[in-house]
Amino acid sequence: MTVYNIGDSVAHPLHGAGVIDGIEERKIDGNIKRYYILKMPTGGMVVMIPMDNCDAIGVRPIVAADAAETLINAIPGLETDMTSNWNKRYRENMQKMKSGNLLEVARVVKGLTARDAEKGLSTGERKMLQSAKQILVSEIALSQKKTSAEVELRIDAAFA
Repeated sequence: MTVYNIGDSVAHPLHGAGVIDGIEERKIDGNIKRYYILKMPTGGMVVMIPMDNCDAIGVRPIVAADAAETLINAIPGLETDMTSNWNKRYRENMQKMKSGNLLEVARVVKGLTARDAEKGLSTGERKMLQSAKQILVSEIALSQKKTSAEVELRIDAAFA
């Protein structure tokens, strides 16, 4: 089991990157469980993560600043192959996002952005695009100690 400390920056596969703001104990069904309190820099959202379940969920330390830079530089050349079947495409993209791999999340963003420009997106895919972009931006911003707005401009330029 990976142990994190208050102040550590971590990435949650479905919520993006944040900083561990505290550790709390909660009594649930008579059992005391410990939770990391993950504060998200964008939007002020707070996520409670069961400490004994972090590895299974896919919580991990954020990428290093140089790895984030390498990722941004790799975006223009990313290959995206998306099936035309909406259901299958949605499932594949969700699996990529759940992987916690930032490169896979970037592929989702690039693929859905291209599809949106060509044919438009359904409401579900539009939400997925927003979520994937937020995950990407939040981790790179924390990693490179930049604002979300600065990182979003760089990422949009890389996808263009």
